[in-house]
Amino acid sequence: MKTSCNRKHSSVIVDGIDRAPNRSMLRAVGFEDADFEKPQVAVCSAWSMVTPCNSHLDELSKRSVVGVDEAGGKGIPFGTITVSDGISMGTPGMRYSLVSREVIADSIETVVGAEGMDGVVAIGGCDKNMPACIMGLSRLNRPGIFVYGGTILPGIHKEQNLDIVSVFEAVGAHSGGGMSEEELKEIETKAIPGPGSCGGMYTANTMSSAIEALGMSLPDSSAQLAISEEKRIDAEKAGAAVVNLIEKNICPRDIMTREAFENAITVVICLGGSTNAVLHLLAMAHSANIPLELDDFTEIGKRVPVLCDLKPSGKYNMSHFVRIGGLRPLLKALLDEGLLHGDCLTVTGKTVSDNISGAKPYAPYPDGQDLVRPFDNPIKPDSHLRILYGNLARDGAVAKITGKEGLRFSGKAIVFESEEACLKGILDDEVEAGHVLVIRNEGPEGGPGMREMLSPTGAIMGKGLGDQVALITDGRFSGGSHGFVVGHVTPEAAVGGPIGVIRNNDIITIDAEKNELNLDISKDELEERLEAWTLPEAKETRGVLAKYAKLVSSASHGAITDGF
Repeated sequence: MKTSCNRKHSSVIVDGIDRAPNRSMLRAVGFEDADFEKPQVAVCSAWSMVTPCNSHLDELSKRSVVGVDEAGGKGIPFGTITVSDGISMGTPGMRYSLVSREVIADSIETVVGAEGMDGVVAIGGCDKNMPACIMGLSRLNRPGIFVYGGTILPGIHKEQNLDIVSVFEAVGAHSGGGMSEEELKEIETKAIPGPGSCGGMYTANTMSSAIEALGMSLPDSSAQLAISEEKRIDAEKAGAAVVNLIEKNICPRDIMTREAFENAITVVICLGGSTNAVLHLLAMAHSANIPLELDDFTEIGKRVPVLCDLKPSGKYNMSHFVRIGGLRPLLKALLDEGLLHGDCLTVTGKTVSDNISGAKPYAPYPDGQDLVRPFDNPIKPDSHLRILYGNLARDGAVAKITGKEGLRFSGKAIVFESEEACLKGILDDEVEAGHVLVIRNEGPEGGPGMREMLSPTGAIMGKGLGDQVALITDGRFSGGSHGFVVGHVTPEAAVGGPIGVIRNNDIITIDAEKNELNLDISKDELEERLEAWTLPEAKETRGVLAKYAKLVSSASHGAITDGF
């Protein structure tokens, strides 16, 4: 049901209630008489000096307020939280990362719902900010728009591009004796040169692209440098766009249809995007009351190729993608190929087709550019996101298999009860070629919080084992992880899932052609092990992590906390 998008705050009596106190409070924060006649637009930013992803969002917030005001609205800025995945990665603090998605969504809903704003500009940078903003906008269903903070520029070392993943992999290389302490320090100091989100097609850039394809950000918002004038103009235009949406009575759920989510999934696949997109798009669709399931990623993936040679498995950073034209030429190519729904509404008030009608194609491949391939010469003819089932994943698991890792891996299990234990095992040379590493008790409930396994995958790559081992977990992966890795294994260990009863030297097979994940033991033996399993004690009994563990759903349903 539509929310009333044109509510005015000017009258003393609104809905039979005396609003004089309301006006008095607002005068104290800068309202003048004329402002009460204007639509009030919340401008929520996740500005923070906690992380470079968000360190510049205060400036973008100010520009959005200008855009609102100049378009005839009244901008009201407020803040929400963020956490830094890069800083908390590999520590117990990373348990709060996915939790922050819920906190951000809850806070946007809470402030805007309480204060009765007519529209919302939501500005995010780091990974969880983006789906959280969309979830908050979906719940409120008032005219709203998302602004991406933009991508970071790469660091440079020995004429090679660097990003945060370079540092994690350098740690593994140093541990294996392939890099000096001095070079590790040099990479660490150069990798993050300033503001912006992690530079590859990791989770932040994946989600910004998905949200533009979904229709919830302005054209080009996903592919702009954080420190560019284009990004500042994008923020200002977003403020004006929300005033236009209020006037036209266009709300988020008018935009976020089933077809729009199919567009978002299509773009994620074509870009070679992060496995986290599966988790987040499921949660975003739930907030928008759109039915979306794991198997939808498989069905869409059958017809959509991977075309873009972007990190972590590829060659280029997001800044290079910006340089050759960004997302709009790709959207146009997908539309022309019949792979995109062009009639979906967007925050411009126009359709996807309208927004991309003037997009110029990329320079020819490979002489003009070698980042985006043509449809007749893809990196992979179908999706790299593989939804696996089997006796280890009755409810599904998510793998990112580009084909460069191979399509099948079978090996002996080496079991670790936590991320820290696994990282130590890798660095101490316990892990050998042919192993399938198992990291369990890292799921949404068991973590609690479903940490990303970037430290182990980075160490594997740094040790030179990337094509010799596989890794499965009930946790998840950073968008920067690559290799033969499978995450989101459900049911998770903490609720009695089969991953919890794997033993060292069990044979595990991952098949990305049959989309299967299996433990090579008999059905009877598996059932005996499961019957002998006992429920572990809760790791947390108070605070946000304890609440999260009580409320959170399976990763296969998006790890949502309001799925009652």
